[in-house]
Amino acid sequence: MKRLILTSSSGTNLLRAGLAEVIIQFFFRFVWGPLPPPAEFESYFGERSDQAPGDHWSDWSPWGRWSPDAKARSHLAFVEFRAPYETIELWFDPDPNDQLQLIWLLDYFRPLAETAAKLKLRLIDFNLTRLPEEMPEEEDVPVVDLSVPELETASASWQAYRAKSPQACSDLVHSDLSAFPLLRPTLLDLLRELPSSATGLGATEMRLLELIARGYTHANELFYLSDLGQGRIFDAFEIGCLLEGLAHNTRPAVAGVDDVLRVLEKKNTRFRIEAFRRSRLSLTEFGKAILAHKEDFSRHNSIDRWWGGTHLTNDRLWRWSPTLIAP
Repeated sequence: MKRLILTSSSGTNLLRAGLAEVIIQFFFRFVWGPLPPPAEFESYFGERSDQAPGDHWSDWSPWGRWSPDAKARSHLAFVEFRAPYETIELWFDPDPNDQLQLIWLLDYFRPLAETAAKLKLRLIDFNLTRLPEEMPEEEDVPVVDLSVPELETASASWQAYRAKSPQACSDLVHSDLSAFPLLRPTLLDLLRELPSSATGLGATEMRLLELIARGYTHANELFYLSDLGQGRIFDAFEIGCLLEGLAHNTRPAVAGVDDVLRVLEKKNTRFRIEAFRRSRLSLTEFGKAILAHKEDFSRHNSIDRWWGGTHLTNDRLWRWSPTLIAP
């Protein structure tokens, strides 16, 4: 059976397993920043034309492992490229960004009947980044067909996340999501990243304050929060941005973040890493008051960030505690 595997950046080690002729990875980060407009996705999955490097579906795929035939067809629109494959398997692990990529893909493929008919979902409850050490035998990874109801659920979930308020996602966690057993935990974790009604900070920001209070003064340590009991939402770059927001604001909650980060461009990765390595973190008195739930960060500082399709600002601040609270 000729198959195509779609996966995320987490699935890099699947390439070594030789499970399919072609494995295509997706690197979109949907947990951070504004979501790309639908037109960008149309271009991404379309025929190669004048897209910038990295803006075509085949750009992130390991051509060195492709057959000559697959390489020759890599310029095609995705729906034409997938034609020879009998099945298209989706391998996405419990990571929240993986789960968002999964429902995004299913939303995109739902109206494409011929493509949708070939889709099969692998139910993965382990971390793909830790392959091959922890990978079970392939036959032990359940695979299920995706019918119209499942595709509709995935599409409704993606559209809820794209909405201009988190209300649809909050409602969604009470609906039947049994077709995607990892989706409800993902949505709840994402909702906890909305500003708390008590502190004005999300779950990861509060965890950063807790760890700094416990003596984690080196920023580099905080970039790997999953090893410290929390932090499965954001990557190291995004956690760095959260730290800057806590430190470089009108009334800082964190002291010691290198001031050069105020002027460095976000894409200047090398110098940003060096600046974070120089930083020695501590809580301000204000930060301690927030940690004690005696102060609200949002009442003293500017808020300007994205949660899915929701633009969070001081004037339009959706909160979570532990239910959704409208502005």
